[in-house]
Amino acid sequence: MLRTMALLVVFACWTPRLLAQARPPRSEEDLRSWLTNMTAHHRFTPTEVASATGLQVAEIDKALKRWGIVAGGVPKAKPDAPLLVIPYPGGRHPRIGFLEGAVNPQRETKVSVFTPWTDGGYVVADVPEAIWSNLGLTYLAHTHVPTIWNKSNVTLEPLEWRRIEDGSLVMERTLPNGVRFGTKVKAGKDAVRMEQWLFNGTDKTLSDLRVQNCVMLKGARGFAMQTNENKLLKAPFAACKSEDGKHWVITAWSPIHRVWANPPCPCLHADPKFPDCPPGEKRTLRGWLSFHEGDDIEGELRRIEDSGWDCLD
Repeated sequence: MLRTMALLVVFACWTPRLLAQARPPRSEEDLRSWLTNMTAHHRFTPTEVASATGLQVAEIDKALKRWGIVAGGVPKAKPDAPLLVIPYPGGRHPRIGFLEGAVNPQRETKVSVFTPWTDGGYVVADVPEAIWSNLGLTYLAHTHVPTIWNKSNVTLEPLEWRRIEDGSLVMERTLPNGVRFGTKVKAGKDAVRMEQWLFNGTDKTLSDLRVQNCVMLKGARGFAMQTNENKLLKAPFAACKSEDGKHWVITAWSPIHRVWANPPCPCLHADPKFPDCPPGEKRTLRGWLSFHEGDDIEGELRRIEDSGWDCLD
């Protein structure tokens, strides 16, 4: 009972902050798309949809009935289909704990990657969660530590993921100083491959370009234990074992800077680092996210390593 009351208090405290990030749909087509995303795929309640959209629950209920959208109401994936990757819609905090370290999480850097197992849920990849440089904290996908833009009273406009012709999701941002960065997320049958890039539009070399890429486990059934005892951290890989010991979530980035995990969230990090970037030049990183069923995790990591996942095209 006390734990339930505590969770209600936390929800009450954080709901106004989630509402601050609400994004009203731009059209009926946009509303239908987001309702399918939130309700059919993510199984949001109408209250969570309201937090994400700013709409009234009564409006949401009517729209769901109008289009026949129900929780879990999606066709079963074909055996050879790629993993399901869709934008994370906001409205439900992707962490369990350490919420004070991620106030007003922004959805434009986050994608949900659904497990290949029936009713296995999803992980949320925040790519990037943060970028540091010799200038300081250059980007942060939520409110916590002040960025160089917070210190200058500059507000960054909200963005959205774009779906391109090959089915990949792409996000791009240009910062006020001319630095541009972006991420491409492409789903395959066996894994999600990611590419992250940064272009230096300033007149000075950028260095110490550390990136924080986070895989949050709250939404994946059997992976939400707030501990590091179920984690394997072996650069460039960070992996988490399910509670039943039969499944794994695996992520990696190259060139790797450090691997770690944060139990309260809980989440995995395989954080990369861009090489120093002179003016007018571009640097690129490669990323990986996959799921594994079985107990030979070392063998699976060797298989991934031998696949050449981090090679440049």
